[in-house]
Amino acid sequence: MPAETLSRFPLAVIVAAQFLGTSLWFSVNGVGLSLGQELGLTETDLGRLTIATQAGFILGTLALAATGLADRFRASRVFAMAAVLGALVNGAFVLVAWQPSAALVMRFATGLCLAGIYPLGMKLVISWTPRHTGAALAWLVGMLTLGTAVPHLLRGATLGLPWQWPLLTASLLALVAAWLIRALGDGPHLPPPGRKKPLREGFAAFASGDFRAAALGYFGHCWELYAFWTLTPLLVARELQRLGADQALVPWLAFLVIALGLVGCVYGGRVSRGRGSLWVARAALATSGLLCLVYPLLGSLSPFLLLALLLLWGFTVIADSPQLSALAAATAPRDRVGSTLAVMNAIGFALTIPAIFLVSEFWSALDLRVAWLLLPGPVVGLFYLCRTRL
Repeated sequence: MPAETLSRFPLAVIVAAQFLGTSLWFSVNGVGLSLGQELGLTETDLGRLTIATQAGFILGTLALAATGLADRFRASRVFAMAAVLGALVNGAFVLVAWQPSAALVMRFATGLCLAGIYPLGMKLVISWTPRHTGAALAWLVGMLTLGTAVPHLLRGATLGLPWQWPLLTASLLALVAAWLIRALGDGPHLPPPGRKKPLREGFAAFASGDFRAAALGYFGHCWELYAFWTLTPLLVARELQRLGADQALVPWLAFLVIALGLVGCVYGGRVSRGRGSLWVARAALATSGLLCLVYPLLGSLSPFLLLALLLLWGFTVIADSPQLSALAAATAPRDRVGSTLAVMNAIGFALTIPAIFLVSEFWSALDLRVAWLLLPGPVVGLFYLCRTRL
């Protein structure tokens, strides 16, 4: 497909590539039950693999900011290279899954590559569609959410086949993402690549009270989000067990819960055009925070009710993310948008590591009460968002 054709629909191309590229993120979690059965991995082991991915992403985003790659080179080239490398290391996990140390290294490397996909995807959106950034980023983060859910769908569609199939399929999707973004190129609405930006310039935006409020709201959101996505298959499996239903339904329902975040993001983006990004971010964070609080208290009620609440949780838990990113991008220095967002992402995703560790470590002991460990994120995020008029 010629670049001229792709450039007519830049947002569609970017969000499609984001969806395909981020299928690498939870590729191992999608086959978690199979890995547990075949390799004897526990929930704690799977949590460590997820943490390794997050740690790689954090280091990668900090490297982008420290070296200036996020602003020094064309975003489309960095994105395409990261997607190709991510496809390769995700595929390599298949060869070393039986070796714990090597498996952790491969997931860490996958996270490094994802740092070139997600923040650079945000910069590409801004470079092509500077107006209605909140609505545009809603589609981007929605596709990140769908990409996160896809491994569960791939596992559901390949039940009866080796667990390696969904992982290799995710790698193939990432290669398609690289081709799409390389063909599209950068948009016209950002300054051209410039001089190297030191890491401290990525932190410079925190001197602004408005940016700081958006970033702290984002940090609270991050504490809850990935820990919830890590818990999703476990929460679904609990209710299916209570129903006496086939556990083969777990990946399908886990996909549905997470994928509903796409709808939440897009709906929130539409609402933001009228009410503003700050209103949407507050509403979504308040709803998911309320679910953190009440879900464990309802654990003895109907499994159908609990599954319905999981669907609502999946809808709201990510809907604030694009609006918070839009607020951050709007208040960041224009010539340092890439570095600033990379630093914000790095800090936010650093907070996902203790949250994921806690829910993975204490799931067996606390059952549904583990959701209370997520509650500080929404509470802190709302505190700062309610103190600003961004």
